[in-house]
Order: sequence, then structure tokens, then C-alpha cells
Amino acid sequence: MTKETCEIHLGKSLREAAIDLAVQQDISLGQLVRMALTKEIARANNAKPPVRADEQLLAPLRARLAHDLARATNWANLENRLKNKGYILRVAGGGLAHHDWPNDRRICKASELGFSYSKLMRRFRTPFPSHPHRWLEHRMLELPEDAGEDVFEPFE
Repeated sequence: MTKETCEIHLGKSLREAAIDLAVQQDISLGQLVRMALTKEIARANNAKPPVRADEQLLAPLRARLAHDLARATNWANLENRLKNKGYILRVAGGGLAHHDWPNDRRICKASELGFSYSKLMRRFRTPFPSHPHRWLEHRMLELPEDAGEDVFEPFE
């Protein structure tokens, strides 16, 4: 591997802190910078981009499903209401995602429509059927029904 010279400008305090760290690790300042850049590039290349639906697509879907999401009395009732409109819920990570029915293509996270898994679980007082994260049941159902937004929300 051939190395090329690269000039970087650092503020005095950053340069001094970097030199101290390099001395502690018994490496050169150049090696410290190469290691930091290598780690950051690997992190950026391996990072999963967030899977977020386009807000222009969400607004009409939110309006179409809001009544059914708000009026559902239990999971089966919600699933029937959604299926009648061409949608279905699927487990997604620690939460739920809306898929179109019958093609079963992912549309968005349930939380993007304003109805997170934890909110629905608290409302129905039971977890989504076949959801693998059973620990969420104990954590979410012990909270009062009117728990605010600062309550732990599982990621989806």
C-alpha cells in the first residue's frame, strides 16, 4: 500500500488531544488519524439507512386508515378493518409494519401512521398475536394507559 501525503488543519486543542491519545496508544499521530478514518469509513459503509416511508405517501394512507386504527377494539378487529381496505400488519423488529394485501409488500411502520406497537398493545391490553418479543408485553402492559410519549417505544 502506497501512502500519499494529506495535509489537514486542526485546532490547537484538537491537535494536542490527538497527540496525547497517540502517545497513550504508543502510535504516531498519522496512525491514529488513519485508524480513526478507517473506522469511520467502515461504520458509514455498514450503516443501514433508515427505512422511512415518504411523507407524501403517508399522509393519504394516514387519512384512509385513521378511523379504523382509532376505532379498532382488539387485534382481530384491527386486522379485519385493515384487510378490508387492502392492508395487513406484520411483525417488524420490535414493532409492526403495514403491508399491502394480498401482495404483502411493506408500506410503512405502524408508528409512522401514529399508532406504534406499544400504543396499540397498551390499548388492546395484549401483544400482537405471534409477536416474538414477549418481553415487550410485560414492559408495556405494566404502564398506565395514558402513558405519555416519553415512555419507551420499541424500535421498528
